Amino acid sequence: MNKKTAVLDDAAIRRTLTRLSHEIVERNKGVEDLVLIGVKTRGVPLATRIKDKITDIEGVSLPQGELDITLYRDDLKEITDNREPEIKASSLPVDISGKKVILVDDVLYTGRTVRAAMDALIDLGRPSSIQLAVLVDRGHRELPIRADFVGKNIPTSKDEIVTVYVNETDEKEEVVIYGK
Repeated sequence: MNKKTAVLDDAAIRRTLTRLSHEIVERNKGVEDLVLIGVKTRGVPLATRIKDKITDIEGVSLPQGELDITLYRDDLKEITDNREPEIKASSLPVDISGKKVILVDDVLYTGRTVRAAMDALIDLGRPSSIQLAVLVDRGHRELPIRADFVGKNIPTSKDEIVTVYVNETDEKEEVVIYGK
């Protein structure tokens, strides 16, 4: 893979998450019954940052959880090469039944990860709604899924890869497009 371009740096990511946080509060007319759920791996630190920004905006700390979708993926055999999948625990701080869940992920591409995440959420409770917040939407949907809150739309070809790096897991902060 060769690096084509860095699309967002750390300051741009920070500004984007601030805007997304304001949009979430505005569209939901406040924070009542909201729960933030980050999709592992990079959706979790993004959800934490959104939670912190919403706390600054509204003065209320939202419940936040982590969701592992490994067993819900439809490409599990392809990505594990017949090895045992690495399962990370999901953690939900409250019962999500009747709550407005904001699902947070780093990149929206085919929609398959989001479909798996929705299946996992439904197994854990019956939220009143599920809204999707993503840092990057790169297009090329294979399923009829769209994000409610998008940090940045980045038109890409299928031969490109969009990678989000966050300090918590990668010790750097940027969004990069790579060519195959």
